[in-house]
Amino acid sequence: MTREGPFWDVLERRADPPPAAKTLGFELVEVNPDEGTIEVAFTAGERFLNPVGVVQGGFLAAMLDDTLGPALVATLDAGQFAPTTDLHVQFLAPARPGRLVGRGRIARRGGQIAFLAGELVDSTGTVVAAATATALIRPARA
Repeated sequence: MTREGPFWDVLERRADPPPAAKTLGFELVEVNPDEGTIEVAFTAGERFLNPVGVVQGGFLAAMLDDTLGPALVATLDAGQFAPTTDLHVQFLAPARPGRLVGRGRIARRGGQIAFLAGELVDSTGTVVAAATATALIRPARA
C-alpha cells in the first residue's frame, strides 16, 4: 500500500526532508501508523553544544517535537497536517554529542486534537529528556 502526504513523500524520496530535520540529523528507525508509534534517531553534533559541553535544551526540544509530531503525522490522510500547539519538555540528564534516539507515541486522539508523548534516549539507554505535546489536526495548506 502506498501512503501519501508530506511525511511519506519524504520517506519515499518523492520530496526533500524539511530543513529542520536535516539540521537535526533526523533518521527514521521505525514507524507503526496503526499503533501510533515512531522511533527516530538524531545526530547531536558539536554545533548543538552549550558552554558546558552538553546539548543545548532547545535542540533537545526540537528533536522531541520532530519525534512526537511525526508519530501523529504518519497516521493522517494526505490532505491533513497537525501543527504542535503545546510542547512541554522535561530535561532529565545531560545529553552528550552523538546519536540520540527519540521514541514517540499518540497518547490519545480525538477528531481534531491529539495528545502525544515521548522521550529521547542516549547511547547508554539513559532518558535525557521527555515531552508531552498537543497537536491540532487540520487541513494542510497548499
